[in-house]
Amino acid sequence: MQRAILSKKNQITVISGILLIIALFGHFVLKSEEIVLPSLVTASVLGIAPIAIQAYQALRVKVVSIDVLVTIAVTGAFLIRNFEESAIVTFLFLFGAYLEQRTLNQTRSAIKELTEMAPESALKQMEDGEFEEVDVDEVDVGDILLVKTGAKVPVDGRVITGEGHINEASITGESVPVSKRKDSQVYAGTILENGTLQIVADRVGEDTTFGKIIELVEEAQDSKSEAERFIDRFSKYYTPAVLVLSFIVWLFSKDIELAITILVLGCPGALVIGVPVSNVAGIGNGARHGVLLKGSEVFQDFSRVDTIVFDKTGTLTIGNPKVADKEIYADNADEVLAYLASVEKESDHPLAKAVVEYIGDTKAYEVEKTDVVKGGGIVAQVDGHRVAVGNVALMEKENVHLDERVLADIARFEKSGNSLVLTSVDGELKALLGIRDQVRPGVKEDLQKLKKLGVKNLVVLSGDNQGTVDLVASELGLTEAHGHMLPEDKSEYIKELIGKGHIVAFVGDGVNDSPSLVLAHIGIAMGSGTDVAIETSDVVLMNSDFSRLPHALGLTKATARNMYQNIFIAVGVVLVLLFSVFFSDWMNMSIGMLVHEGSILVVILNGMRLLRYKL
Repeated sequence: MQRAILSKKNQITVISGILLIIALFGHFVLKSEEIVLPSLVTASVLGIAPIAIQAYQALRVKVVSIDVLVTIAVTGAFLIRNFEESAIVTFLFLFGAYLEQRTLNQTRSAIKELTEMAPESALKQMEDGEFEEVDVDEVDVGDILLVKTGAKVPVDGRVITGEGHINEASITGESVPVSKRKDSQVYAGTILENGTLQIVADRVGEDTTFGKIIELVEEAQDSKSEAERFIDRFSKYYTPAVLVLSFIVWLFSKDIELAITILVLGCPGALVIGVPVSNVAGIGNGARHGVLLKGSEVFQDFSRVDTIVFDKTGTLTIGNPKVADKEIYADNADEVLAYLASVEKESDHPLAKAVVEYIGDTKAYEVEKTDVVKGGGIVAQVDGHRVAVGNVALMEKENVHLDERVLADIARFEKSGNSLVLTSVDGELKALLGIRDQVRPGVKEDLQKLKKLGVKNLVVLSGDNQGTVDLVASELGLTEAHGHMLPEDKSEYIKELIGKGHIVAFVGDGVNDSPSLVLAHIGIAMGSGTDVAIETSDVVLMNSDFSRLPHALGLTKATARNMYQNIFIAVGVVLVLLFSVFFSDWMNMSIGMLVHEGSILVVILNGMRLLRYKL
């Protein structure tokens, strides 16, 4: 019976509203009490039924909820034959609850969109080489899949053939299509706008980036912020306090209507709903913009952060060394670079890979008599020439003369934080390349935005040498830079900052960053980092998009402000209503309930503004 009544709550609201209109029509137009009285009584009885059931359910678990206050108030009004008040109060309370639920559902729509975007099927290559459509749950790691124009990518994987442009808005928040070709990474839930791709599955189901987004956002919705927990504790004592106040007023004034009015006006509805709606809207906005906020409690600490500590490699820098500077000391530059590429293809050293990637497609020479010089480089025979590729020490060992111009170039390259690759042919220096892990594009501007948002200290910690770390810090305008830092050194530094009273956020991407991510007030992981870093963090920047960090900080600050605004509105309205009861003649139950429900809508709409937030 209870379940049946509660399931028909919206229909009861409509019927109560119609009966109220009939009663008003009968009173003001027809002047017929035969119509007015039955309509008001029926509206009161119908309206109080679901409210009373909710009150009963709350009392069974020893909670004095808003429904308890309204049930007592409406029952009292009914008993003193104030049917107009009881009918209006029940209708407004039910109608307010309906609007509240509908508006909350809209704030959750950003999150609901995520689950609806999840791929359901895939074109899987079968044993006979043909592609057949299967349920996405039937795809395993290593399977080869076909993605056609307009289709969703079903798994995280790597392109093995084909080219196309993919909309990665579901992962990064950016709607600009990203070009994909052989060896490019693709993510589940993204959409192939043109082209055809064959991909090999690397991660499937809940292990995909998109699966993790849904899982983390759903977990975030269920968590409660510090402000919400405070409101829960406050409501636990506030609601009984209103009951006691109402009883005391009746005891001294003997005015039952005044006591009932206090019960209605004291309902803390806007207070209870104001903070959750801000949290849900904030989490939804973050999900839409490539920022995963793992729980409502993140807002409080992140909004107050005054110090952000960064890992260098893979966070402030791209994480892959690339050729940044080049000097050629020969007329036949293409031939020299072809010799260099041919030799470096023999090595799996990260610097060698950077050189081969930089030179690109060129003539390939046969490499003979390869000699790897430990700590120096490689010496080999290429096209009848002795080619040496390595550092300055190798050039000295090969008796290669380095004139003043070359020495000046070497000093300049080293000052810029480069690792050096020198190339000599038959004892003469022909090329000098400077290789370094380059700063992410746009990071300097993003760091300036963080400063404008109130972050006072920007610190970089790295295992790299101090000179390189200082160069990065100087280029980006950081407050402090510390090199030669092991994982335990980083953790100790975080502890020291916290001990000095700083609110600290740590941004990293590797397994070695996990202890620091856990220790900091807020751990922020780059989305393409390790699973461990992502699991131990509080905030995830999807697709390692550093530009999302200022948006994340600005969003948490806006959400925290929004929470306090809603608390102020809710408490302010209740105080004004209660003040009006005692010190004005115009306040009654109906007006109070109308203002009360209006305040609920105000805090909900205020919270919904966060869905449109942009830095």
